[in-house]
Amino acid sequence: MPHPVDYAQIVASAGDAIVVSDPEGAITVWNHAAERIFGFSAAEALGRSLDLITPERHRARHWAGYAETMRTGVTRYGADVLKVPALHKDGRKLSISFTVGLLFDEARKVAGVSAVIRDETENWNEQIALRRRLAELESQVARETAS
Repeated sequence: MPHPVDYAQIVASAGDAIVVSDPEGAITVWNHAAERIFGFSAAEALGRSLDLITPERHRARHWAGYAETMRTGVTRYGADVLKVPALHKDGRKLSISFTVGLLFDEARKVAGVSAVIRDETENWNEQIALRRRLAELESQVARETAS
């Protein structure tokens, strides 16, 4: 016999952020990990637009894709892991990776989008530092071999 599952407890205890938004893009679920990653409490985030964490220069593209997904009931990303910039409450830029899933009501109409999000900022910054160091070393080798 299957054990009952408390989905709210799963969301609350997840180590990754779980953010759910309604068809208009208002945040309806914001777990503890979302609070930790983005700096906004659930009270500050719930009911607010996803613009809260979307950098201004990415908003037009984000909302065009969001509207298309709400209209068609299909996301072009499927189970792909997406990597995009995001915003922290204190204004810092974050690098996040996430997957999205569509939520449907009983009539099979799109009722919202769920996202499972991970902060990749530290990894991203390390990659940038490694690329810079590699470029410096390549430049140094090029200078030394040219001499």
